[in-house]
Amino acid sequence: MPTPANQREVSFAVDGDKCAATLYLPPTPGTARPPVIVMAHGLGAVRAMRLPDYAERFTEAGYACLVFDYRHFGDSEGQPRQLLSSRKQRADWLAAIAFARTLPEVDADRVVAWGTSFGGGNAIITAASRPAGLVAAIAQCPFTDGVESTLVLNPVTSLKVTLAGLRDVVGTMFGRPPHMITTAGPAHSTALMTASDAEPGYLALVPPGVEFVNQVAARVVFDILRYRPGRRTGEIDVPILFAVCQTDSVAPAGPTLKYAHRAPHGEICTYVEGHFEIYLGDAFERAVADQVDFLDRHVPIAD
Repeated sequence: MPTPANQREVSFAVDGDKCAATLYLPPTPGTARPPVIVMAHGLGAVRAMRLPDYAERFTEAGYACLVFDYRHFGDSEGQPRQLLSSRKQRADWLAAIAFARTLPEVDADRVVAWGTSFGGGNAIITAASRPAGLVAAIAQCPFTDGVESTLVLNPVTSLKVTLAGLRDVVGTMFGRPPHMITTAGPAHSTALMTASDAEPGYLALVPPGVEFVNQVAARVVFDILRYRPGRRTGEIDVPILFAVCQTDSVAPAGPTLKYAHRAPHGEICTYVEGHFEIYLGDAFERAVADQVDFLDRHVPIAD
């Protein structure tokens, strides 16, 4: 299928590896260069998993979008595959924003960070880091506290993934390949997400025909436990929208709302749906409409 005229595949370098990305431009160019929304997904996910649907809505509203895959995932480079590192992902975000600002088609001084799920936590950290050009952020069903997210796991699952993580860490000391665990799986399985809606909801985001690996290197369990991006919300000095799912089985709403209220220029939209429902159907329509409204008020398209 040919690529639409307002889309093109691009890439940018991070520590010797290339991150693959898609640049979306408004279908009807205006007289001024548009703001650009830098977008990335969540835990082990790739950009093909519904992010094009958000990008298309944003471009229809007049914004450009740069949607990228993290290193080690999807179409991006990085060995070993399926290695999830919050430190590396934060570096990918900063590199993506720096790259976006070099694109001649966009306004380099009006960049928005947009992240969902684990990527929502990354967007929070990125906004708190105050990279040049960043003027707003959107964090959808964001991961904000590793301890709180770990507590929602069944104790049996917690024990299994911890042992798997230890096996992976020890294996790396002896030069072994990563020990993998499932990203989203059935209840009581050795998986990062095992709530009743996790496996069907996560895999429903994968478009037909897209090859997807539902696994990550097990060592990430220790990274997740230590990662608490919500603690940085008080440092964010740009407008940020928190789109919070009230029945979220992965990123509990309570801690997220607590952290969101600390953001000096934060706004909160809540949805009765769960973590995976916000990407689809009516929940998606309401969420993306709220996000376009936020963008229109804080990062308006020039006449």
